[in-house]
Amino acid sequence: MESSRQLGKRSITGLLVAGLVLVVGLTAFNASASAQRRGRNWDGYPNLGGSFQLRQTALNAGYNEGAKEGQKNRDSRRARSFSDFSSYRDANKDYSSKLGDRDLYQRYFRMAFETGYNDENASSYSNNRDRDYDRNRDYDRNRDYNQDRNDRRGRNWDRYENYGGSFQLRQTALNAGYNAGVKEGHNDAKKGRTRNYRDFGSYKNATDDYSSKLGDKELYRRYYREGFENGYEDGYRGY
Repeated sequence: MESSRQLGKRSITGLLVAGLVLVVGLTAFNASASAQRRGRNWDGYPNLGGSFQLRQTALNAGYNEGAKEGQKNRDSRRARSFSDFSSYRDANKDYSSKLGDRDLYQRYFRMAFETGYNDENASSYSNNRDRDYDRNRDYDRNRDYNQDRNDRRGRNWDRYENYGGSFQLRQTALNAGYNAGVKEGHNDAKKGRTRNYRDFGSYKNATDDYSSKLGDKELYRRYYREGFENGYEDGYRGY
């Protein structure tokens, strides 16, 4: 039979082991949480191409503008759609033609704006904080499309993001973009090649079927490109 001293040692050892497991678990949790928050860690954002200077300038400017607006809205206890901000729609702060492609600059800018806004005003877009750059399907050519067939969005516009604007603007843009993407994806599949979305003039312009009567042109282009990207993948895979 074990002595009381031996039992005491066993109890202390057990407590030490349990404590060590708890510390390791908390450390892993904190590391995971930190990894999910990109903040000003530009390496955590997708790389869509362009020069180092273009990407860094756009991400920095976008994050700063988003954080500024998020702080204002947090202090006034309100939330607004990203597209309500002219700085988000224009997405050209600190831009210079010397940096390169303006459209690419705007895409980086808006990604960082959304993160900056959410970091300062988390309550307004709490869902966006978790999915913010899982939503890299907005921007990132390298996202994973190896989904189950049932996860496809296809022409089900209800499964696409809603960034604001009228119902007609959103539906028209998604439909036009998807149709153009399917066509290009199908053509590339037949020729056995894949291309970057930005190689297509229709994707760069993103104005097929657009009319000023629909509303904000930049918002239309954003929906269009999302539809195009999904359409291209579906067309390439023969859906």
